[in-house]
Amino acid sequence: MLARAAQSAVPAYRIVIDGRSGAGKTTLAALVAARAPDVQIVALDMIYPGWDGLRAGADAALDRVLAPHARGEAGTWQAWDWSADRPGGWSEVDPARPLLVEGAGILTRRSAQLAHVPVWVEAPDVDRRVRALARDGETYVPHWDGWAAQEEKHLAAHEPRRWATLVVDVR
Repeated sequence: MLARAAQSAVPAYRIVIDGRSGAGKTTLAALVAARAPDVQIVALDMIYPGWDGLRAGADAALDRVLAPHARGEAGTWQAWDWSADRPGGWSEVDPARPLLVEGAGILTRRSAQLAHVPVWVEAPDVDRRVRALARDGETYVPHWDGWAAQEEKHLAAHEPRRWATLVVDVR
């Protein structure tokens, strides 16, 4: 399904990929980009305003990137400078090019309505933690539980798996 979207006749298709930390969202996005080199990827990891910003980052991506793109308008997003713990520079999304937005918290009823392919990625908790901590190292360790609690709130409030037309189970 993702390959078909990547080769779609719709020039500015939209894919959203959600899943918990370490599930494989970024890896899946990279695989899509390898088949569709024109796709713009906006990773929420670049937008979240710090370790307590899952919902704020996802909402910013939905309101400032995904929704404008769906209307055929340029979207903008502000990066988060993780090392300085403050907002960084701005980037623009071209409405004429395909868009893939990936990150925990992005798949909601509203984003599913704006996406051509809404995706949920899941993996066993133990595997997710191992992958996430291998990726981010000791920096992530003190934030794992707090981030997981934010993911739980997202799952309870938005039921992202329910809105996915494609579920990828990474085992």
